Amino acid sequence: MPVIRSSADLRNNYPEISEFCHNNTEPVFITKNGQGDLAVMSIETYEMLINQIDLYKKINEGIKDVNEGRNEEASIVIDRIKRKLNV
Repeated sequence: MPVIRSSADLRNNYPEISEFCHNNTEPVFITKNGQGDLAVMSIETYEMLINQIDLYKKINEGIKDVNEGRNEEASIVIDRIKRKLNV
């Protein structure tokens, strides 16, 4: 269940909300005048989400490449890498 707090609550109880964000990977939703305004999370959680999004983008690019015929046998790629590294 999402955690929803008011902007006044954020102002008055910042340490408590900060601790929650650091101990959980879910955001705290902040309301302003009863309406959704912000999602607050720790930097660690933010970076994790950004990394996940980047990974999903790369996976989707790979799937698109395979579907469009832009792929090679692993052995060919390994041989090319070995030649570049003079191995």
